[in-house]
Amino acid sequence: MRKHVPNILTLLNLFSGCIAITMAFKSNFEGVVIWVAIAALFDFLDGMAARILKTFSPLGKELDSLADVVSFGVAPATALFILMNNHFLLYVSPHTISHFAPYLSFIIPMFAAYRLAKFNIDERQSTTFFGLPTPANGLFWISYCYGLHKLTPLNDLIFYLTIMLIFLFSWLMISEIPMFSLKIKKLTIKGNERQLLLVALFIIFTSLWGISGLAGVITMYIIISVFTTGISSRSVK
Repeated sequence: MRKHVPNILTLLNLFSGCIAITMAFKSNFEGVVIWVAIAALFDFLDGMAARILKTFSPLGKELDSLADVVSFGVAPATALFILMNNHFLLYVSPHTISHFAPYLSFIIPMFAAYRLAKFNIDERQSTTFFGLPTPANGLFWISYCYGLHKLTPLNDLIFYLTIMLIFLFSWLMISEIPMFSLKIKKLTIKGNERQLLLVALFIIFTSLWGISGLAGVITMYIIISVFTTGISSRSVK
């Protein structure tokens, strides 16, 4: 039974992602945030359980990627599609662009799937990731959608910015840009400066802007990673 615990947690990640998709179709963006956050919790716990119980397996690795595609790829993309389809169309011209543009949101799970497949065969990535982790990308988009759906009107500038961000974040997932892991292995400040800085930014941003602040935290994670590449260790397990 012990060997099945991580896989059960992974399946709960997938289950939560499926519920998040149903929330998106109901335009319940708060529900999307809640269920993707729950999926992220299960995604964290399955890895922890595998380490504690020493039950790593090729099956668990593949299952984890499949669950992540749904929870952090399809679910955020569905929320973004609903946002662009229902909240932008009245304000954007020409109509042809505004009609087909929402479907660009599904570029996100395409690149998420590619990144996860690449991650599974890349032995370099543990303490350092190469490219934006799929869960971080998913959390950015659910926060972004939650914040934007409260704004009115949504003008052309935000519409085209959103399209640009779809391509930018999709590229970031498969890029070779080193990004630090959020794992804290030792309870010391030294060696964990970036992780602790990100925790502080999370507290500040979410205190000021609530759920919407999470998009800012992920943006800062990317910026900190880029500007500390030369300083950080690129060692892996």
